This record gives sequence, structure tokens and C-alpha cells, in this order.
Amino acid sequence: MTVADQTLAGYRLVEQIYDGSRTAVYRAIPGLSGETLKGNSVVIKLLQQDYPSFNDLLQFRNQYTIAKNLNIPGIIHPYSLETYQHSYLLVMEDCGGVSLREYLRHQDLSLSQVLNIAIQLAQILHDLHQANVIHKDIKPANILIQPNSEEIKLIDFSIASLLPKETQSLQNPTGLEGTLAYIAPEQTGRMNRGIDYRADFYGLGVTLFELLTGELPLKCHDPMELVHCHIAKTPPVLNPSVFPSTVNAIVQKLMAKNAEDRYQSAWGLKYDLEMCLEQWLRTGKIEPFPLAQRDQCDRFLIPEKLYGREAEVEALLNAFQRVTQGGTELMLVAGFSGIGKTAVVHEVHKPIVRQRGYFIKGKFDQFNRNVPFCAFVQAFRDLVNQLLSESSLELQTWQERIQGSLGENAQAILEVLPELERIIGLQPPVPELSGTAAQTRFNLLFQNLIEVCATRKHPLVIFLDDLQWADSASLKLMELLMAEEESGHLLLIGAYRDNEVFPAHPLMLMLEEIQQQGAKVNTITLKPLSFESLNQLVTDTLNCSEEAAQPLSLLMQQKTQGNPFFVTQFLKALYEDHLIYFDRKSHHWQCDLTQVHGVALTDDVVSFMAQQLQKLPPNTQESLKLAACIGNQFDLETLAIASEQSETDVADYLWTALQQGFVIPQSQVYKFYQKPWV
Repeated sequence: MTVADQTLAGYRLVEQIYDGSRTAVYRAIPGLSGETLKGNSVVIKLLQQDYPSFNDLLQFRNQYTIAKNLNIPGIIHPYSLETYQHSYLLVMEDCGGVSLREYLRHQDLSLSQVLNIAIQLAQILHDLHQANVIHKDIKPANILIQPNSEEIKLIDFSIASLLPKETQSLQNPTGLEGTLAYIAPEQTGRMNRGIDYRADFYGLGVTLFELLTGELPLKCHDPMELVHCHIAKTPPVLNPSVFPSTVNAIVQKLMAKNAEDRYQSAWGLKYDLEMCLEQWLRTGKIEPFPLAQRDQCDRFLIPEKLYGREAEVEALLNAFQRVTQGGTELMLVAGFSGIGKTAVVHEVHKPIVRQRGYFIKGKFDQFNRNVPFCAFVQAFRDLVNQLLSESSLELQTWQERIQGSLGENAQAILEVLPELERIIGLQPPVPELSGTAAQTRFNLLFQNLIEVCATRKHPLVIFLDDLQWADSASLKLMELLMAEEESGHLLLIGAYRDNEVFPAHPLMLMLEEIQQQGAKVNTITLKPLSFESLNQLVTDTLNCSEEAAQPLSLLMQQKTQGNPFFVTQFLKALYEDHLIYFDRKSHHWQCDLTQVHGVALTDDVVSFMAQQLQKLPPNTQESLKLAACIGNQFDLETLAIASEQSETDVADYLWTALQQGFVIPQSQVYKFYQKPWV
């Protein structure tokens, strides 16, 4: 039976457009026969699996939710999301186009055609970004072209986001959202940068390189090597004997590693592309001209790069380099709350990727000090998730090594870290021990687990945050780990608030003990931002000269004392209160210094953040209060029970907090509840 003879959920199939491992796409006619034809043909997309995963269903729902109310001509609009057996069926308009990926197999594109496609895509991205949508998966397979008119449409919003900024959790490359060959460096989770609309420009840059050359700019068969290329390797230049230098400069700017160095607006990009096309069609060549002259961003964006921390980052990277050669080190990062300890630590991601190492992290909780090893358990949950997305062969190797290391006592670890069962399977019960004997057994097992995970092939970095709240069992385990400094390839990084510890504090006593034993311990103490660094941050935020930024920087230095967290939050507050605004007549950012000078600002970060929280809607505040009682991490189900409200209502209340960054989602589950706020 041919495709044209088949029916599916009330649609008569005409032809199959795409047949992939996860999804299938058909052109179809509503109604089961020509007599019942209700309209033109449609395109239907469905999942191939009989019992798809929650994530697959979530992506289908997200694709429909985001796209259905977008009044943008450059996208494929969905008609309906229908339940089909145990899955969804997405019904969309049929524009008669084919994917650019398929089109390129039979058609070579001229430079003018590529520029025309790029201009259309720039317009589509402008419209999307104005609607606060980040596509996150720009690639030829998600671009449709009408063969006759060469009109372009963008498809597949399955991983698109309505949040102004997202964070990517650290995981194995095979588990990343998007298509690895096209994702921006920040989408790898290894750049210590949030994901915003500028990630789409990177994917567009890779796409344009491929359209022009027929090849990807970064070609690697190994996923981890490809991740390293995205974050550290400069893409090749276009052949200067074939392509004008200006076109190459545009592509290179789109593929800049840091979002701040890419185009800041699709409008500015479109202007440059139109300049190129106009010259090419008129003279057959493109004379060089300054790029990004019309690339003025009206979005308030505070750069996420570090300012004034070069020496501290260098010390951290040197420590990691040493442990890759063998041994164990403890690196401490001290400083006040908000001084940027975590941001500095995350700069170690780049060399970890190069060395194929693992970075895992846990955080001690001020109100859960009675829970032993809580930060270590969080960290190793992180590692389990990374290992589970390895290839089946690699996972089998890890299973054998971990099982061999833990032996017949593995169940004692599973009682604390049940997630590990997904790797090593069910384990026989172990004899019950009490007191010191149980503690000794557990410490030995955890040491063995860390030792088997920290190898020359895969160096291990464990980051433990808020050490000032560490429980005694965790401090003892750290001491034991440092006693084995000659074995393994382990860098243990601990961050703590030095203003909250004293000489007799358990943390300080533990550090004194291990230093007396000769362990390698180094400390980085972070100081407030210098005026020069703070002024550079303001300069970059407002896209102005350093001289023009100085009056505002001086005020901020007085009011924030150079605390980086306080500085960024204060800038956000000024913007939200319209004391910093974008002047569309002059196309520059403006600041009302007189009013800023009069802002009554407490020098206490906690009080300041409380003031910002009080600006949220009452229902959002109530939800956050209950969430804070649960802990620094919470799930929607538990919060809904505590609130005595539905999960849908609670998700609705939290949406404003998500948008403003007060809550950071740990997974994509929140998208299941989101409404089309576009």
C-alpha cells in the first residue's frame, strides 16, 4: 500500500515529506476522500514511537504553544495539536516548500541567492526576537524554501523559548538541546553564559557558511571534540578568491564565541546583508564597508563576561592543569556574598572540555546542615546524569569500573545516591553498621567512587559551594580526599563566605588540619570590583564611551561598593524604574543621573533583593515564599501541594519570576504549563 492510499486520524496522506528516527512528516488532505475535502492540503507531523517520552511530547506541545499565536509571515503556522493514540499529531499549514537541506542536494546556490535567503532569515529573526522568542535551532533542515519563488519559512519551535534568558545545565554533548553542529557556544552549558536571542545568530552564521561552501565550518565526528571547537576554535575563513571579504566578515561576526561580539540586532544584520546584495547585483563585487553601523540594540543586556578577575581565573586554570598531570588539589574561593565566586569557578569549563574531564557541583544549604553529604550527593547526581547520556559502550565501561570499585558494599552508596542504580543496577543488601563503623565504611566507598571517576583520561572537578554551611561529615570526607593527594586527577574547589567564618569555625579547623598534613591548598580571595572594571561593565552595558559612563559608574561605586551582584541588580532596577532608557530618537541609551543620585539604596544586598521581590505580583510573592521554605531547589508538584493550588495555577504565578530570573528552571518541564505569552 502506498502512502497516498493511507489514512491517519481523519487525514488522507498524499506523500511523505520526511522520515526520521524520531518524527515523520506527511503532506495530507483533511477528510478521508476527495468529496469530504474541507480545504487545501496540510502538513502533519507525528512522533515515530508508539510510546514517546515525556520530553518528546513536551517538545511537540511547546512547538504548538509558541507558534500558534505568532503573527509572523516568515514561519509555518500550526492549525491544531491533536491527540493521536498515545501521542500528539501536529497539523500545520502547507506552504509547498522543501527543506533547505533537501534543496541543496539538487541545487547549487549563487552568492546572490544566499544573500537573499540570509536577508529573509534576518527579517524572520527580527520578528521572532521582537516577540521575545528564541528559536535555538537555526539550521538548513529547519528552513523551508519555495522552489519557484525562493521564499523562506522557518519551522520547528520544539525547543524554542519565551524566556529572555535561559541557562543550560551541564551534561554530556549527546543530551544537549538543539543540533550539535549548529548550537552556539553558550548552548553547550560550558561557557558560564546564559542563552538569549543572540544564540540564533550563531546558528545562522553556521548555516550561511554551509550554504556558501557546502561544508560545515567545524567538522568533528566526536561530540565532545565538537563542543570544544564551538567554545574555543576559530572557524575557518571563507575562500578569499571566491567570496568577498565583507561576506566573510559578516559570517565570522555571526559565529563569534561571545554573544557580545556578534550582531546585537537582526535589523543591523539585515542592513549589512542588503548593502552586500545591492552592491553585488549592481557591480558584481562588494567593496568593504564598516559592519554593524545600524546594529543598535534597544534591549537592556548586561554582559556576562568577567571583569577584573583575570589573575584569579588564571590561578584556577593553572590548578586544573596541574591535576591533569596527576594528584589532588583543593582550591578555595573566598569572598562576600555576591562577589562572583561561582562565576570565577565556572571559567574552568573550557579546559575541562579540552581534557575530556567532568565538572560536577553541589551546594550546601544553610537550613539543611543536619543532612550529611548533601552537596556531595548533588554533585554525584550531576555526574550520573552526565554518564547516562554516554554511548552504551562507554556506559558499560563505567558500570564495570564503578561496580568493581564499590564491590559488595555498593548498596551503602545507593542508600544515599539512589540515582547510581541506573548505572550499576540493583545491589545486594549490606550488613547494618552503626556509629563510627558506618561512617568509616561510607567514607571509604565514597573515596573509591571518586577515585574511579577521577582519571588521567577523565580528570574530575568537584565544586562545593557555600562551604561555610558544610556538615561535619562532608568536612571529614574532604579531609580524607586531600590525604590521598598523590593519587587520582581531582580538583576540589570550595567556595565560602569569608565574612561568615572565624578561626574556630569547623571549616577553618579542617583546613588547618589538612595543611598541617601537607595537602595542596590554595586560596583565591575575591575583592570588590575596581572602579576601572565597574566602569567598563557600565560602558559595555550602555554601549557608550568610557568617559560617558564615568558619572553613573561613580554613583554606582558609592552605592554598591563594587559588589558585582549588587552592581548588576542595581543596573536592572534602574532600567525597570525607567531611570535608564533607550532613546529611539538619538538611538542611544540615556540615564537620568539626578534621579539615580537620589535613589535611596541600602548597602545590604538582602534588603535590596527583598525590595525587588516586593515589586512582583502578590501571587508570585506567595509562591516564592513557599518555595523558599522547601529549599534552594524545589519541584512544581511539591510547591503546588504546599500552596494547596493546581500545578497550572502555580506555574502561572511563577512565570513572572522566571522571566526576571528570580527562579531558574532546572529542566524544561515548566514549558508544559506555559501559555503563549507572545
